[in-house]
Amino acid sequence: MIEVKSIGKPDERRDFPNGHLEVCNLTGLTFGMATFEPGWRWSESVKPIAGTDSCQVYHNGFVVSGRLRIRMDDGSEAEVGPDDIFVCRPGHDAWVVGDEPCVVYDFAGGAAEYAKSTG
Repeated sequence: MIEVKSIGKPDERRDFPNGHLEVCNLTGLTFGMATFEPGWRWSESVKPIAGTDSCQVYHNGFVVSGRLRIRMDDGSEAEVGPDDIFVCRPGHDAWVVGDEPCVVYDFAGGAAEYAKSTG
């Protein structure tokens, strides 16, 4: 079996303040492409949708463009940018650094629940 989908024709698009997520669902993989505009911050743009104090989604990410700062609940921080691959466990905040949109591919399957209302 082989499945092919184009992120240009996602199965779903979720809009939130200063960004959006496009999702493609394949057998064994939920792929997400997130676009975060300058000014986006998880705790301001997605927290009201998620209903949690910090992001509780596990991310396996690849940064296509732009920069993102990630702060874990324990206070540790990292900044990711173009061509960086990262793993981020649940329990974090994140925000765009600079004036360029940040585009991130997420392969962890967390896109299935990201920015979905809990209500």
